[in-house]
Amino acid sequence: MTALSVLGRLIFAPIPGFKPVTAIVMITGIAYGMQAGFLTGALSAIVSNVFYGQGPWTPFQMFVWGFLGLLAGLIFPRGKKPNAVALIVIGAVGGVLFSVMMDIWSVLNLDGAWNWTRYLALLVSGLPFMAIYAVSNVVFLLLLTKPFLQKLNRVKNKYGLFARRENGVKR
Repeated sequence: MTALSVLGRLIFAPIPGFKPVTAIVMITGIAYGMQAGFLTGALSAIVSNVFYGQGPWTPFQMFVWGFLGLLAGLIFPRGKKPNAVALIVIGAVGGVLFSVMMDIWSVLNLDGAWNWTRYLALLVSGLPFMAIYAVSNVVFLLLLTKPFLQKLNRVKNKYGLFARRENGVKR
């Protein structure tokens, strides 16, 4: 899933803000739980930044995308397809949260101190990007959730992932 996320970020690079990363990270969280969602988000940031450039923002980006995968895994039962309304809401919230949380890093990066005025200025100036990213999350979640969950659930069942074991026997 990390590889697909990175590939999606690269393919959609020409369209500012329109990326499938958060959607793929959230789908991973929905399919395999919050730990897998967090790991996919964190790895997506560091691996894709090999192409875009690593920097002091990378650990924060890793945390934010990881957090969004964790959040999806926490909200939705593992492996169950959420309804369209839930996908729309979590997609929009994910886009807003990504922007809001990355703006925290931007404020702190400038001079190491917190400044509410600067933060609000960044939020307002970033509204178009935030809106595009929220819409892209919704679009990708609505398009990809069903087919990805089918494949991920098949892998989960085929290899017995998350199967309860007692004394070495699947139950």
